[in-house]
Amino acid sequence: MTAALRGISPDDVRAFASAHDFPEPAGAPRRSPAGLVGNTPVLWIPTTRGERGYWAKLEAFNPGGIKDRPGLHMVAAARKRGELRPSAPVVESTSGTLGLGLALAGVTYGHPVTLVTDPGMEPLMLHRLRSHGAWVDVVAHPDPVGGWQEARRARVRELLAEHHDAWCPDQYNNPDNAAAYTSLALELALQLGRVDVLVAAVGTGGHSAGIARVLRSFHPGLQLVGVDSICSTIFGQPAGPRLMRGLGSSIHPRNVDHAAFDEVHWVAPHEAVHSARHLARAHCTGGGWSVGAVALVADWVARTSPPGTRIAAVFPDGPHRYWDTVYSDAYCREHDLLDRPPAVEPDVLTHPSEYVVEHWTRCTAVTAPAGKGAR
Repeated sequence: MTAALRGISPDDVRAFASAHDFPEPAGAPRRSPAGLVGNTPVLWIPTTRGERGYWAKLEAFNPGGIKDRPGLHMVAAARKRGELRPSAPVVESTSGTLGLGLALAGVTYGHPVTLVTDPGMEPLMLHRLRSHGAWVDVVAHPDPVGGWQEARRARVRELLAEHHDAWCPDQYNNPDNAAAYTSLALELALQLGRVDVLVAAVGTGGHSAGIARVLRSFHPGLQLVGVDSICSTIFGQPAGPRLMRGLGSSIHPRNVDHAAFDEVHWVAPHEAVHSARHLARAHCTGGGWSVGAVALVADWVARTSPPGTRIAAVFPDGPHRYWDTVYSDAYCREHDLLDRPPAVEPDVLTHPSEYVVEHWTRCTAVTAPAGKGAR
């Protein structure tokens, strides 16, 4: 029986909540888990050195994280175009979060899902993906040039050759990836009214490109700050072994809109760990590598921007999958990630190829690296 049938109106509930200093109850009941995606909250995060701060968009409030949005959208768009037939398999490479989004899309639209990953995937994420019905294929050896990322993509190509009706979203190059974040951008526009600076991690390039494109239709002067990992090739640095998952790349995804960025920051694992742990300790929020790196950069942007600048930072996921990495003292000691706080200010490059960065560094000369365009 609904509240209206019992004689209680939504206005009655709101008035009661207001009178008793309670938050309003959650939104309408949902009949599908896909209906839980979106309308995620924003949280004010004060800076570590003053009264300024930034707004964090908490994508952990989706069932699986930020990539629930492209997981659902890419599958729905492919079905609409006839590229993905009913009940046909979906096959994709993932470091984790997109896998959750595709598993959700598989349940929603009735497709078996195979996810190709590597030994670096956390056990919790492996178990979670399998519990959602996905088949997880783990590659054994890194590619000598493209590392684990290229090894995963090569395995995807093998599986597509074996299953001719299978479809791959190709998150690195599929424009539907970026288009999926239209909803997130519109939510930010409604929640904050104005966004002057957007701080976003960059991996496939989907959410940075998709959100900035829409927000600039409302506020053309929006500044876009990208956050990358050291040893990532996205912005012209050489590839190398990367400890952090969820940001950075060993290839050049076409979805990265290099021209959209005003500056880029590279962050090292120990700096992301320090930042993520500070968020958890000081604000009871946070996430993993990407969230820690984004928070470090957003805090600096808030401290150094003119008063009144409205900054939005996208937090792609929550802390749970990182219990045995970012939040494990044993793991962090093993990799020398503890007791190494980041500098107050980043180093500065005049050009991305000036030298190989090893810790937090920024550059305002953002250009597409040679060889961009993953296949």
